[in-house]
Amino acid sequence: MGRKIVVLGIIALAIGLWLNGCAAWRKKRPVSKIEVEVVKPTPGVEEKAKEEALAALKGKPLPLAKVPKKKIFKEPVIQERAIFTDIHFDFDKSVIKPEARPTLNKVASWLKKNPDTHLMIEGHCDERGTEEYNLALGERRALSARRYLIGLGILSERLHTISYGELRPLYPRHNEEAWAKNRRAHFLISE
Repeated sequence: MGRKIVVLGIIALAIGLWLNGCAAWRKKRPVSKIEVEVVKPTPGVEEKAKEEALAALKGKPLPLAKVPKKKIFKEPVIQERAIFTDIHFDFDKSVIKPEARPTLNKVASWLKKNPDTHLMIEGHCDERGTEEYNLALGERRALSARRYLIGLGILSERLHTISYGELRPLYPRHNEEAWAKNRRAHFLISE
C-alpha cells in the first residue's frame, strides 16, 4: 500500500511538472502584435462579368460606364455590319423584342472575342411625343439593350449609352413605316 502511494505521488508529480512545463512554454512563446485585416479579393474580369450578369437578370441596378477619353466610336466595318444591325422597339416601349435577341446575342459573342472593344448604344425614337419625352425614351431603349448585353456576360464598363430621341431620324418620312424604323437602338464600336 505504501508503494502504491509513492507510485501515485510520482505520477502526480510528473503530471504536475508536465502541465507546468507546458504552461511555461505557452507563456514564453512570442506574441504577434501584427493586426491582420481580412479583405475580400478583388474579383477578376470573369467573376465581375458573372456578378453583373446576375444583377442584370435580377433587375438590380447596374453601374454606368464612363466613356474613356481616348475612345472614338465609329460605324462597324462592312464585315461587322451584319452583326451590329439595329434593333427595333414597339411604339412608346423600351422592352427588347424577341426578334432583337439574336442580334444582341451576336453582338455579345463578338464583344467576347474582342475584349478591348467598347460599344456605344444609341437610343432613338420616332418624331411623335415631346423632345424631352423622346430623349428619356431613347435612353431607356439604350439602357435596355445594355442590360441585355450585361446579362449575357459583357462587362458594364465596356457598354456606353446615349440618347438622341427624335433628333437623328434614319427615315425622315412621316408615316408608320418610317416611325417603326426610327424606333431603334444603334451600335457603334470603339477604334
